[in-house]
Formats: sequence, structure tokens, C-alpha cells
Amino acid sequence: MDIEEHLNTVEHKLEIEAAAELLGGVGVARPEVQEAVRNLLIAIGEDPNREGLQATPQRVARAYDELLAGYRVDPQMMINDAIFNEQYDEMVIVRDIEFYSLCEHHMLPFVGKAHVAYLPNGKILGLSKIPRVVDLFARRLQIQERMTRQIADFLDTALHPHGVGVVVEGLHLCAMMRGVKKANARMITSALCGTFSKSPLTRQEFLEHLARAGSHTSL
Repeated sequence: MDIEEHLNTVEHKLEIEAAAELLGGVGVARPEVQEAVRNLLIAIGEDPNREGLQATPQRVARAYDELLAGYRVDPQMMINDAIFNEQYDEMVIVRDIEFYSLCEHHMLPFVGKAHVAYLPNGKILGLSKIPRVVDLFARRLQIQERMTRQIADFLDTALHPHGVGVVVEGLHLCAMMRGVKKANARMITSALCGTFSKSPLTRQEFLEHLARAGSHTSL
């Protein structure tokens, strides 16, 4: 390996580490966000200078930077070091991946679990990368339907598998705390590509695995 190739390899590893830290690290308190939070406190009738609120703009700015880190990570770069050639052709499932996101309509949290499966076509993805892919798309202003499709489409494009299946179950605080106030209402969304979409047997195998795991999902 020559010097230039070595430097490129080191740079790539640093980018991957930075992406992982961004998704799992502490946010940055951006001044413009702090100012927006301060103005919001004033608008609702609070005093941002009182003791309990003095550090709130900074805390909220850090929290939003962390919760929305998915905008600043290149998903392809994040997984490139973990795609391996392997002649394994049975279903791979990672279930019960917890996620935390913010709905784009009210900027209130929605939380839940994602279940991801794919049928390899000569390539497999390192186990830890699938939860990171879920995190990456969750950490944006989202709607659950779009997030589900983004996870499936990305894995389909990155791995070129025979098929991808994604099921997401979410609890939405915008429906629990306000509006209809239904605390137990769960939203279930799915996105199916390739064999998962075309073959009832493949789809049924996926759902049976989820049922054995205690999920009540049905398609």
C-alpha cells in the first residue's frame, strides 16, 4: 500500500468513526437554536432569565442537534466498511431495534421498534450497521411512513439483495399528549422490496419470525 492509499484508508476510517460518534454522541449547542428557544420561552410567557430556565436554551439546542444528527451523516459512507462477500442465502433478520424520532408536523417525539430483514445476494452487512441505518433515518424530522420506506430503499440499493422487508411499530406523542389523546394507539408501517413483495411465502416467513418474537404485526 502506497502512502496516498494509506492516507485515504485512514481518512475513511476517521469519517466512519465520526459518523458513529455523531449518531451516538452529545449534541452541539448552536447559537441560532439557542436564540430560537429563548424567543419561544418569551412567546409563551416565561422568563428565560429565571434560575430554572437560564441554561434551557443551551440544553435544548444540544438535544436537537443530537436528535437530528441523521441529516449530517452519509449512510453509504457509514456502511461501506461493513459489506462483506458471503454466499449465505437465507433470511437475515434484526428485530426489536428501538428508535426515537421527531414528527415533522408537531416536532414531538415518536418512538418504537423497527424490524429489518433481507435476503442476501452474495453480500451481507455487519450486524451493528442495521441499527445504525435505522438511527440515521430516525434522527431527522420524520413521518413514520417515509422513514420505513427510506430504511428499506437504502438497504435495497446498498446491498442489491433478493429482497428487503421492514416493519416499524411506533407510539406518537402528538396523538397521545394532544389532539385525540389516545395513549395506546400504535402505528404500524411496512415497506417490502423484491422477494418480500412478490412472494407470499417469504413475507409469511418474515411475519412468523416477528410473531415468535412477540410482535403483533400483520400485513
